[in-house]
Amino acid sequence: MAKIDLDSLNIEELAALRDAATDRLAQKVIARQAELEAELESLSQYGKLAKKALVAPVVSKPKKGDEAVRKTDEAKDTVTKATVANKDAAAKAA
Repeated sequence: MAKIDLDSLNIEELAALRDAATDRLAQKVIARQAELEAELESLSQYGKLAKKALVAPVVSKPKKGDEAVRKTDEAKDTVTKATVANKDAAAKAA
């Protein structure tokens, strides 16, 4: 960046320089804010996946030999598969 001799500038030139610097700074702030919002949006999907993975259904323990045992095992398998799928999707997105 070229050095500017501020002492040699008159009031109007200094005011114009200040306005140009303020405008440029505002542009940079807006650009950086857009970058941060985009990054926050991409990171927020991981928080949603993590919350879904932490929620587990409440299943009561059935008696041995009961038909409910088979259904409970199937439900556990389904939850496990969904959890693994969510983790795989999060890993691929990263």
